[in-house]
Amino acid sequence: MKIYIITGEKSGDQHASQIVNELKKQYNNIQVRAWGGNALESYNVKLDKHIKEINFMGFWYVIKNVFQIFKNFRQCKQNILDFSPDLILLVDYPGFNLKIAEFASKNNFKIFYYISPKIWAWKSSRIKKIKKYIDKMFVIFPFEKKYYSDRDVSVNYFGNPVFEYISNNKFNQIYSDKPIISLLPGSRKQEIERILPIMLEATKFFPDYNFIISATNTFSVDYYQEYTKGYSVDILFDKQYDLLYSSKASIVTSGTSTLEAALMNIPQIVCYKTSVFSYLFAKLLVKTKYISLVNILLGKNAVVELIQNKLTPTNIKENLEQILNVNTRSEMLTNYEELKNILQKNKSVSKEIAREILQINYS
Repeated sequence: MKIYIITGEKSGDQHASQIVNELKKQYNNIQVRAWGGNALESYNVKLDKHIKEINFMGFWYVIKNVFQIFKNFRQCKQNILDFSPDLILLVDYPGFNLKIAEFASKNNFKIFYYISPKIWAWKSSRIKKIKKYIDKMFVIFPFEKKYYSDRDVSVNYFGNPVFEYISNNKFNQIYSDKPIISLLPGSRKQEIERILPIMLEATKFFPDYNFIISATNTFSVDYYQEYTKGYSVDILFDKQYDLLYSSKASIVTSGTSTLEAALMNIPQIVCYKTSVFSYLFAKLLVKTKYISLVNILLGKNAVVELIQNKLTPTNIKENLEQILNVNTRSEMLTNYEELKNILQKNKSVSKEIAREILQINYS
C-alpha cells in the first residue's frame, strides 16, 4: 500500500508521524512519501519537500512568495503523479492542501483529510471544496463532527492527538537554579521575527526566573542568537514538551502550543502579531470571539490573549505577574480541567485513523 502525506507545519508533521508509526505497526508492506518535516523523517518517510521550505504565513508573505508557491504546487502535483499512491492523506495546511485535493480528486486519487480547516471560524465557503473533493474527514474537536455531519460530509472524531500524546507520554524535568518560564515564539519565521523580540524585552522585568526559548531545528542556533543578544535567556531545541513540563508559566504564540500548555497544566499568556494588512483582513473574515484554541473551546476568556498592538513588553509583564500569583493560577488550572473533560476520548486517535486508512487496502 502506498500513501502520500502532505503537511506544511510542525504540529501537522508531529501528528502525521504518529499515524505512520501506527500504520507500520499494523501493516508491514507500506510505502510512505511526504511533504513534511523531521518527525515524519524520523519514521523513515522519504520527504519530497521539507516544511521549512514551504511555510508562508500571512497574506503579505504569500503575495511576496507567490511565484515560489506556484512552483511548489507544480512540484507537489508531479510528486503525486510519479508516486501514484493508493491514498493521499492531507494534514491541516488548508490553503495549500485544498488546492491539492482538487487536483488529486480530478485524477481519481482517494483523499482523507486529518485536522480540519477551521471553517467554523472563517472561510466557511471551503465546505464546498471539502464536500466535493474529500472522501473522509478526521476532526480533532468534538463540535467539529456535528458541524460536518450536518453538512453531509463523511467525518470521524476519535479524540484529540495533542491530548493523546500528552496522556500517553512521560516528560523529562529540565533542571534549573531558578524557576523556568518558557518562551514559545512559534515555528514560522514570520512569527518569530514579529513576536520573539517583544517576548525577550519582557524578560528584563523578571531577573529571578530562567527564561528558555523553545526552538525548532528548522532554524539554526545562530538564527535565534541574532535575537537573544543582550538578553539572559537559554535556547532549547526540539524539547517543547519537556520544557513545558518544567515551566512555572509560559508565554505562547497562538496555535497548537496553547493547547499543549493547557493540557500540561501550565499557566500561559497567548501572543499573536502579524502585519497590519493581514490583521485587518483577518478581522473582516474571522467569526470567533477568541484567537486561542483554549478560549475557543471553552467559550470564555480562560487565558489572556495579547493580540497585535496589545502585545507589548509591559502588557506581558503585567499579565505574567498575575498568572504567577497563586489565586490566578488556581482559576486557570480549573479551566484547564474543564478543557480536558471536553477533549477526553478513550480511543487512540492515531491507531483508529491508521485502521481507517488500512480499510482501503482490505476493501
